[in-house]
This record gives sequence, structure tokens and C-alpha cells, in this order.
Amino acid sequence: MRVLLAVPPGIDKMEIYKVLGLKAPPLGLAWIAAVLERAGHEVKIIDSPTEGIDLGTFINEVKAWSPDIVGLTALTPTIYKAYDTVKAIKEYDKDLPIMMGGPHVSFMYEEALNNGVDVVVRGEGEYTTLDLINTIEKIGMSKDALKEVNGIVFSSGGEVIRTRDRPPIRNLDELPFPARHLLPMDKYTIFGKPIRIIHVMASRGCPYGCSFCSTSYYWGRLIRYRSAKNVVDEIEEAVNKYNTNTVVFTDDEFTLGKRFVYDFLRELRERKLDINFSCGSRVDTIDRRMMSDLLNHGCTALYFGVESASQDTINRIGKRITIEQAIKVFEWVHELKVNAVASFVIGFPWETIDDMKRTAKFAAKLNPSYAQFTVATPYPGTPLYYQAVNENLIEDWNWEHYTTLRAVMRGYRFTRQQADKMLQYAYRVFYLRAGFLAKELLSGKLSMVITAIKNSIVPWFIDRLMKRNE
Repeated sequence: MRVLLAVPPGIDKMEIYKVLGLKAPPLGLAWIAAVLERAGHEVKIIDSPTEGIDLGTFINEVKAWSPDIVGLTALTPTIYKAYDTVKAIKEYDKDLPIMMGGPHVSFMYEEALNNGVDVVVRGEGEYTTLDLINTIEKIGMSKDALKEVNGIVFSSGGEVIRTRDRPPIRNLDELPFPARHLLPMDKYTIFGKPIRIIHVMASRGCPYGCSFCSTSYYWGRLIRYRSAKNVVDEIEEAVNKYNTNTVVFTDDEFTLGKRFVYDFLRELRERKLDINFSCGSRVDTIDRRMMSDLLNHGCTALYFGVESASQDTINRIGKRITIEQAIKVFEWVHELKVNAVASFVIGFPWETIDDMKRTAKFAAKLNPSYAQFTVATPYPGTPLYYQAVNENLIEDWNWEHYTTLRAVMRGYRFTRQQADKMLQYAYRVFYLRAGFLAKELLSGKLSMVITAIKNSIVPWFIDRLMKRNE
């Protein structure tokens, strides 16, 4: 079958894309495409925001390629653009099947079906999509046949049919490498800079289940690692093909599997593979030795979710770390001179204005290379969402605003407007410190910091990611 997979058009005009200047490859679609190609299907990927394709041009591409089925992916803030695309496709050909996947529709599947989507692919998409495509190729959109495809949702006679859950893929090594040859690899940018970066996912799942994060509920609570050899095989192939040595790991918790980490570093060492890479970590899964070993093997940046200055808040969101662990890890960061980012979330329902101020000041005390502040956002499928719904805290139901850059819910003792002001306060407290500004002035990056404060991001973090010897 001819399968068109796409990131919907129009996303590049949205707030979150304009602020970040980000064009990142849709790794999930590329992985699904690789599985479909291996099974003999013909696949095309349209990365609309990266290619600058508007809705009219997208529909012309659909007409020209004439697929047998279209698959779309979307996040919560991009879901309306996805629904607009569905409507336009159906106006062109009402009988062309449309499937959709991603975190938002995995939980809000009835909403998706009500907006013209024929089949929702829930959760991990590779084998579910393959099973679905094979079924449609053999039998068509038979409702009885679709009921035998695990991991999907569709409607039949006004009834919503949710099939059995598909078990997670236990051996991720059996998956082919993502089909990067179907992506415009030379067009991806960060902060508007054309760069060449290889995005790699070494594991899936997270055992922690933080209340505000959808990872555990989308990928599952069981963390599954690929073998280090398989990961480095992919990296070696990609960096040689695309002439870059910069790798970004998209895993939430790269350092959770210590055996994997040291096997990975050994593979790099034995192959003499000289790469720069960044990865996510936790303050309770890394020690000084691992941090040093990562640094010595090309790690240019570490990302830590600290989240709050309040141990009570950390406990209530299910983070399972301690303030003391965070302080100790950032002592190592400064001793080893590691570029590190710490993320913080303000605006949990039970917090006070003073709690949020303390978190901003705690970030300044830890003094990471970069601090990211976001507003607690009740994404569908998370415990925070269900709490916010049950307690009637959500005041803004416009999914496009669910970017973590603006408040969409009130707290028990603060308004949405106050949460927004606290986000601005946090960035000012951290980035307008005299010592911080002097350091950036001396390094010639002050103008970038000004842009960072304006946009609530720090471009020089990525710049340093790519220049580890600077």
C-alpha cells in the first residue's frame, strides 16, 4: 500500500514554533515508516512545518501522490491544525482513510473521531500501524476486521470501538532504524540556525509516573532499553551518512540504566567514534563518576528535571527525588564544569505565590548553565489533567495554549494571570543576575541571553552543545 505519513501543515505559524525556532525531525513517523517499508509498503513522509508547506500545498501533495491511506501525528497544542488537515483531506476525498496517532489522541480519541479521523492509533505506533495497514490492504475498512487490530480506536454505527491494548515492544533492537532518508535532514534548525543533528531514542517508558508528564502513560511504566551496540550502530550509520557528529538523545531518563550507559560508552571508545551528545538524566540516577565518564566521552550537556524548591511538591507530583540530591548533583556539575540545564515547573494547584518565588530563587542557587521554567499544564492522560478536571481548575480549553508557556488553569490560591506573572518573574530572577550577565558578556553571548529572556529559552545552550571545546 501507499502510505502517506505527515506532520500537519500550519504548525510553523504557532506560538510554540515561533518562540523556539525549532524544526526537529518527527522521529516517531520515521520509525513507523521504517517498519512499513520493511514489510514492503511504499511510504512518503511530509514534514510540513520544516518544509514550509501550507494546507493548500499539502492537499496538492496528497492529490499528486495518491496514497491509499494518510497518517497524521499531533501533540496537544498542534491538534487543531491536525483536525483542519483531516477536514481538508475529506473535502478532497471523503473515502480516503485517515489514521492519527500521538499523545493527545491516544487519550482524547473520541474527540479525534468526532473530527473526522477514521482510526486512532493509541500509544506505541510501529506494530499497531503495520497491523492496521496490512488489515486494510487485505480486507479494507471492515469493522469486524478492525476489531482484531490491537491498539486502535474507531467508530462503528455511532459506537466507539476501543480494541485491546497492544503490549509494549519488549525487544526494541528488532525495530529497523528510523527512515531518515524520507526526511529533509538538511533543513532542521534550532533557534533558526541550520544545523545537522541526529536525534536518537535509546529507550522507551518511564517508571516514575510524574503527575504532570505523559511519558509514563503513553510509553508505559516499564523502561525498555535498546542494546548499546544497536544504538551505536544507528549513530555510526547516521553520522557518516549525514556528515555530522552531533547527537541528541530524546530519552527522558538516559542515565537510569547504568549498565546501558557504560556499555554505550565502551562502544564509543572501542569504535573511536568521536561524537558530541546531550542527554536527559535524574539527580537520583547519576553519580559523580558517571557524570565524569559521560563528559570524557563527548557528553556536552545534561538535562535534569528538578521541578521545585519544595520537597512537598516534589513528593506530591511523584518525582521521587530529594532537594538534597539536586544540590549534590549541581555541586558535581560545577566541579566538573559540565553544561547542565535544570527544569522547573511552577503553578501546581496547591502552590502559593511564595512557593513559586522560592523555586525561582532555588534555581538561581543551584546555578545551572541554563534554567527552563514552565507552567504546570494539565495534558490529557496525566493525573494532573484528571485532578484539574475533577476540581474544575481548567479555565482555558483552547488546546493551542497548552504549550507550558502560559497558564491554562488556576490554583487554589492563585489565578492564571498570577501564574503567568510568576513565569516571567522566574526568568528575571535567574537570568538578570549580575554575575550571570557578566559571564555571558565576557563570553560574547549577552545578546543571546537577552533573546532568551524575551522568549523564555536560552539559545546559547544549544550553541554550546555543538561546541564542547569552547
